[in-house]
Amino acid sequence: MVAIAPKVFDLLDYLIGNRERVVSKDDLIKAIWQGRVVSDVALTTRLNAARKAIGDSGDEQRLIRTFPRKGVRFIGTVHETSGPAGGSPQPGFAIPDKPSLVVLPFTNLSPDPEQEYFVDGVTESLTTDLSRMVGIFVIGRNTAFTYKGKHVGLQQIGRELGVRYVLEGSVQRSGSRMRINVQLIDAESGNHLWAERFDKTLADLFDMQDEIGARLANQLGTELVTAEARRAARAPHPDSMDLYFQGMANVHRGSDPANLSQARNYFEQALGLDSGNVEAMVGVAFVDAIRGTSMQTGDRTARLLAAEQSLTKVLAYVPNHALAHCLLGVVQIFTKRAAQGIAACERALALDRNLASAYAWIGLGKCYLGRAEETEAHVIEAFRLSPRDNRAFSWMNTAGVAQSYLAADEAAACWFKRSIETNRNVAAFVHFYLAAALAHLERIEEAQASVQAGLALDPDFTLSHFLASAPTDNPTCLAQRARIAEGMRKAGLPNG
Repeated sequence: MVAIAPKVFDLLDYLIGNRERVVSKDDLIKAIWQGRVVSDVALTTRLNAARKAIGDSGDEQRLIRTFPRKGVRFIGTVHETSGPAGGSPQPGFAIPDKPSLVVLPFTNLSPDPEQEYFVDGVTESLTTDLSRMVGIFVIGRNTAFTYKGKHVGLQQIGRELGVRYVLEGSVQRSGSRMRINVQLIDAESGNHLWAERFDKTLADLFDMQDEIGARLANQLGTELVTAEARRAARAPHPDSMDLYFQGMANVHRGSDPANLSQARNYFEQALGLDSGNVEAMVGVAFVDAIRGTSMQTGDRTARLLAAEQSLTKVLAYVPNHALAHCLLGVVQIFTKRAAQGIAACERALALDRNLASAYAWIGLGKCYLGRAEETEAHVIEAFRLSPRDNRAFSWMNTAGVAQSYLAADEAAACWFKRSIETNRNVAAFVHFYLAAALAHLERIEEAQASVQAGLALDPDFTLSHFLASAPTDNPTCLAQRARIAEGMRKAGLPNG
């Protein structure tokens, strides 16, 4: 699976449209970048991405050939189909590695034509955000906008652009409010897979544009993975990426041992078919990291070490992989290197501003530095960016942990209960933390019931395991954890 920048499809389109000749560097810069200064490295990077998207390489050059000191030329066979404007023929593309998507220009339903600039801005922002996401092929903005104002069937668009999914939407202004409707459609079948509506005030149009783009990108990422997992489940001979999506579908269901074990099994099968599947490697590291953070008894240290080794290997090959940086930060946060972990998560956000979970992990890192009062603000930022995120239950846990550290037991209990209600597959430690908060509130029967719920998930867990799992040497944090341990003891957790 290849993450495609918006310019890459435009580059392919131009090369294919001019396949009768060798195209020079200056031709490409003038046509694709409108004459802006572009370095040789940037141009080579785009060409390599274009080759990879169509199954070519710089060594093979079966489809895009480089002519030294002259330029490049598309030399593959092209199947012609009718173009979006119904005029001259345009090249059709085979559907690439999935998922593949085009964001069509949103429709302005407002009576004010001056809102057109904002509507186009929402479309462009969303296209850019989705293009940054690893594993999604997104058609470039310039190509997508050739369909603006035209009535073309979605199946035809899918064939012409070689994409599996189409995202379309509309924007309507009413007084001081803006309503945005979006829907994700399977281009082949025409089935609607997902729809969402945003109602926002017009206090700051551009901040709203960024927020909408970010929220849509996060939710669409999950929806596309789910759709691909359903498709992969029906495949008679699943390939490496099919198995990867199956694993991610399990990850999205929760962090209980059964789901994580099944997810890891899919990721390992994917690597068995393709040892170079970076996303599957990150998937294995994700499972190991989450298991290592859950305080489950057993091979916690080994899991975290394995995750760090895998992530170090991934980043050696793909140094700008945002999720790999984030997960490495998680490992560091849980191995008494919270400051380094926070920096790694901040690096992840610099690479992908939509990686909402990074905010929550930064918040947890602040706890381990004795700054739990700062944590909840980071969690709220994660929710602002992705309010319906499939990992939201874990952010609630982080907020609950921070409130427990601050001896705000009522608030802690509320966060933990919300987490359990959101996802019944939460890890055992959530029940133990909830028990401690309830015990400090003198709600002993509820606290004891919570301990039993935790022990049903991890029968071997004891107070000694909690104390031994301290991820920090910070004296403030250790004192706060001692109070939580006393609450667990009071709730009936065995000493061990």
